[in-house]
Amino acid sequence: MNLAKRRVARLKLVLVILFFILLIWSASKQTGVSIAELLANFSNMGALIDQMFPPDWSYFNYITQAMLETIRMAVLGTTFGGLAAIPFALLASRNIVKTKWVYVPFRFIMNLIRTIPELLLAALFVPIFGIGFVSGIFALGVFSFGVIAKLAYESVEAIDDGPLEAMTAVGANKIQWIFLGVVPQVVAPYMSYFLYCFEINVRAAAILGYVGAGGIGLYLSRTLGFLQYDRVMSIILYTFVVVLIIDGLSNRIREKLI
Repeated sequence: MNLAKRRVARLKLVLVILFFILLIWSASKQTGVSIAELLANFSNMGALIDQMFPPDWSYFNYITQAMLETIRMAVLGTTFGGLAAIPFALLASRNIVKTKWVYVPFRFIMNLIRTIPELLLAALFVPIFGIGFVSGIFALGVFSFGVIAKLAYESVEAIDDGPLEAMTAVGANKIQWIFLGVVPQVVAPYMSYFLYCFEINVRAAAILGYVGAGGIGLYLSRTLGFLQYDRVMSIILYTFVVVLIIDGLSNRIREKLI
């Protein structure tokens, strides 16, 4: 019996592997991906890297202000989105709002917002607010709202119902119920999600300049357009160091919260 089960398990594994191989082959065939073409053009990649080194170190002073603008965009966008996510997360939680026709629409709105990439959001906001970091802030804010609200309402639904039942038994109203029974249980994971989203937004803000949303992305787009690859490398290194520092600080803060 055990031998028969092992044979069935192996057959399932082989079928799954064959399915994924067929899926990859079909996708590469449809998209025109060719390993031979990749290897043939590999020398072009080497030539590009050769033009990137050495980086233009003097360019660091020129892009510092743009990098600070990128960080400000991420800070403001994450803050606005995180604050707007709080009431939506509560209204989308089944253990807070018992009425289905209330929490289902709120979940639908959050799911709809999460399907829109931040680059597309920035492209939509640029015609409204004009070229500059304001469009980037709104794009990151909407993106942050979708991510944080989704994660936050899942945390709310996973809280311990014991304190809530005890508060209901002693006659606490809905506001007291939320602030004294729900918030203390979700504030730590909420801050963790907030910091995680901030890390993502710092990276995203670096490329929003491609659609005119300000920040370091404008300089990256400009230097690539003029084939100034030594300056492109300077921007990449600068962004890498900033993101590395922010990730390290954010991870330390999250470790203390959780």
